[in-house]
Amino acid sequence: MTKTDLAISRLIIAAVRKNYPEHNIIDEETGVVDRHSVYTWVIDPIDGTVNFAHGVPLYGVMIGLLKQGCPIAGGVALPAFNQIYTAEKGKGAYCNDKIIHTAKPKRGFAILSYTIGGYPEAARAIAKKYKTLSRLLSKFFLQTGSGSVFDSMMVAKGGYAANLFSRSKIWDNVAEDIIITEAGGVYTDFNGRPKDYTNPLSKTKKNYTACAAHPAIHNQIQKIIHQAE
Repeated sequence: MTKTDLAISRLIIAAVRKNYPEHNIIDEETGVVDRHSVYTWVIDPIDGTVNFAHGVPLYGVMIGLLKQGCPIAGGVALPAFNQIYTAEKGKGAYCNDKIIHTAKPKRGFAILSYTIGGYPEAARAIAKKYKTLSRLLSKFFLQTGSGSVFDSMMVAKGGYAANLFSRSKIWDNVAEDIIITEAGGVYTDFNGRPKDYTNPLSKTKKNYTACAAHPAIHNQIQKIIHQAE
């Protein structure tokens, strides 16, 4: 956490409280505000704080909105790239007001980003996923993920074929979910199951995995994952 995380958190929460005072809030830095509403704003003031703190431009601000546990709107800002991504259920996804779509690779190996995450169990997680990684390497240009929302936005706009990550929280997912989905992609957990955001205020400690991709690529990745297991 940095002072900037907290400052951004305060700005976003103040805006939500002003415009939607009856809505719930989940914020990575501030915690939970329970208004007993069917609507919940899910906020990550800086996704990729480690990158930000080290001067690496791969970080973003994430805001998602759930209605009864279903993502209905989301926004992501990538300040270093002057890009703002938005999506609303049934209305498509946009980058700087231009519609975006996930895409199949046109030629050569498609780019797949894979973030394991920096935590004590990471080494064991890599060993456990070795078969999966080796099989993915035979089909994709596999690169280490940025550890931020940057990777998923590259999927949404059709640059990357897919993004996988094995450790995150609810605030890392909701905005990405609606943007990827509205861009024509698929956003599930690592093993292809739908995300579960029901009773979101109780899920702040739950670990979320993800597989985000164009539908055809998503199917291909899931076959590889389940073959490896």
